[in-house]
Amino acid sequence: MENIAMISAMKTSMQYDVVIIGGGLVGASLAAALKDSGLSLALVEAASPLPNPLPQYGEGANESLRDALLDDDWDSRIYAISPGSRHFLDQIGAWSRLNLERIAPVQEMRVSGDAGAELEFSAYQMGVAELACILENRALQHALWQTLNEQDNLAFIQPARCAALSFTEEAAALTLEDGRILSAKLIVGADGRNSWVRNQAGISAAPVDYQQHGVVANFGCTLSHRGIAHQWFQPDGILALLPLPGSRVSMVWSVSPDKSTELLALSPEELCEQVSAASQYTLGELKLITPAAAFGLRLLTLPQISASRVALIGDAAHNMHPLAGQGVNTGFRDARQLAQLLLDRGGCNDCGNAQLLRRYDRKRKEDIHTMQATTYGLKNLFCNDDPILRTLRNIGLNATNKIVPLKKMLMQHALN
Repeated sequence: MENIAMISAMKTSMQYDVVIIGGGLVGASLAAALKDSGLSLALVEAASPLPNPLPQYGEGANESLRDALLDDDWDSRIYAISPGSRHFLDQIGAWSRLNLERIAPVQEMRVSGDAGAELEFSAYQMGVAELACILENRALQHALWQTLNEQDNLAFIQPARCAALSFTEEAAALTLEDGRILSAKLIVGADGRNSWVRNQAGISAAPVDYQQHGVVANFGCTLSHRGIAHQWFQPDGILALLPLPGSRVSMVWSVSPDKSTELLALSPEELCEQVSAASQYTLGELKLITPAAAFGLRLLTLPQISASRVALIGDAAHNMHPLAGQGVNTGFRDARQLAQLLLDRGGCNDCGNAQLLRRYDRKRKEDIHTMQATTYGLKNLFCNDDPILRTLRNIGLNATNKIVPLKKMLMQHALN
């Protein structure tokens, strides 16, 4: 990242139009989307620069060596990127920087209930090239930071930690731990689920603990996934296997904390057997590629995602269950909407204008609440022992599967 102004002290001015705190996927995408905005930007990120991802291998490369290297260095943080998010990432110049050998398109999605019911979605039915693309966090992060490296209106301040944030009617002042002070018309909090910016702005709500952990790992499989994403709703949790390039899949298994502890304590062979059995051996025998890890799941619905001189995006603005794979896509839609409002601000020189921020809040509310309500409802519907509910939910899955227009309506939002 040598070409980026990484130390703001190198600049004669410490004043910016927009300071984005958090250089993860969503924060970096917002910065890239504002390249031609005419705004001066600073991006504050606590982490050090990422190492380069694996090199791209051509057709002449030794296939067994290439596969061995890929298996050795696979990222356990995987995202399902919607067509709408892919279009956004392409527009801002990040998608073309990705190694296509490490991206897997999802052509179909098969959802199985806990009593034999099935619901299937296909890209063909929806009239799209793919339902989603599965790729690694690290690869997308690197592509976004490469894009920012060529951005003239951006100061990348990294690594740096925030110490204090204060506000006046005209601006906000961010003090870093090393004593530097950055003044801005708008502060954007893109600093994750435990957002420091959100707390400083006085925006709060009590998160709802799902009493589940998401257990993630990657596997090699003996049967081809054929570009199909599988999801099983089961009495003890929700298991998803997402296609990766080659004969590989990525797992997200939402289970109770006790079950999570049990899964993490298993040997690689025992874990593979448990996942194989839970997935009904759909993909044959499994071989563990990356160690299992777990993270707590929760719902966070905020009364607002903006305040005086502050806007929140990504996990700082909302948390939801991963069963629909829409967390990061909802974050990208935050970035798209906020960027569009800033680009279309007309003659307004104040990008932290209260009216502008209220418009952002209103425009994002329906999308965020729809995705949160959908994932919350599905989780509670299927993680329930009531025999009547069990019958009804499986009847509902089978009935929905027979009505193509209804399936299109249900899927359309997730494609954006």
